[in-house]
Amino acid sequence: MAGMKVVVVNCDAQGNIDVDDLRAKAIQYTETLAALMVTYPSTHGVFEERIKEMCGIIHQNGGLVYMDGANLNAQVGLTSPAEIGADVCHINLHKTFAIPHGGGGPGMGPICVTKQLALYLPGHPIVKVGGEKAVHAVSSAPWGSANILLVSYAYIKMLGIEGLTDVTKIAILNANYLKSQLEKHYPVLYQGKNGRVGHEFILNMKQFKEQAGIEVEDIAKRLMDYGFHAPTVSFPVHDTLMIEPTESEPKAELDRFVDAMIAIRKELQDIVDGKLDKTDNPLKNAPHTAVTVMSNSWNHPYSREQAVFPVPSLKKNKFWPSVGRIDNTYGDRNIFCTCPPVEEYKEKSK
Repeated sequence: MAGMKVVVVNCDAQGNIDVDDLRAKAIQYTETLAALMVTYPSTHGVFEERIKEMCGIIHQNGGLVYMDGANLNAQVGLTSPAEIGADVCHINLHKTFAIPHGGGGPGMGPICVTKQLALYLPGHPIVKVGGEKAVHAVSSAPWGSANILLVSYAYIKMLGIEGLTDVTKIAILNANYLKSQLEKHYPVLYQGKNGRVGHEFILNMKQFKEQAGIEVEDIAKRLMDYGFHAPTVSFPVHDTLMIEPTESEPKAELDRFVDAMIAIRKELQDIVDGKLDKTDNPLKNAPHTAVTVMSNSWNHPYSREQAVFPVPSLKKNKFWPSVGRIDNTYGDRNIFCTCPPVEEYKEKSK
């Protein structure tokens, strides 16, 4: 909106919102304060310890609290946005309620509001929806993408409240298990005062960029050789991996991921120590396709076996990436059209 001002609140060293800074800014802008936008647990992977106090500060200064529902995977059955103090929450169905995340998967879901805001829920010119003081329609379909809701509805009905609560507990347990295994090898960027995380955590990869010229993208691509799609790269912090296992992975798969990350850590150390070349190594050239390693030409200083079978288990169960490394940002920086030239259309119209 025109004239709207976004104010950023500081965080402490562990990724928690600085409540004193929040209070000071809420008081400073009390005449125009609209809302606080917050994610819980935070995208840093920690539960904001003073979240209720934070919501109270905003309410005391005339504002509302919008809670991003992306991390409900760590809330369901244990707490709720309403209990915490949110006035509006977008209930993301991905990750929490069985809808795929990533690859264009929808982040859609119901928008939940307090009774006071229900009056203003969007209306529709044809179908009677919304509140008594409804704002104009925000979607051509009055109930949004209704078909996809059936998947989440069935998931919720089959699990029931006990099952959904167990899902939340397992998601948090899985994240903390991975964190406890990997913190011996990689620095964990944020954690709570008890050394725990929420349902996700962040590994800092910046040191490898400084020591060996290895980007976090190189680590992400190398994971493909181990049979994994990489976790979130450089979000919410640059040069990091944000790992979010959810409840859906069995311990054997978690352990397989741990083994892969430990093996990659050894490869990183070999680059730092000069045992592997800084520019021609398994990480910089990852992922390795079957066509590449079966070619008569292999000019790398490391073996084909190290390229594609870095851990013994891959010899029995190997996923082969079909495409090697590409320049991910080339298309963003070099716009080009793949449409046929206009002359070709003229020929066809004759």
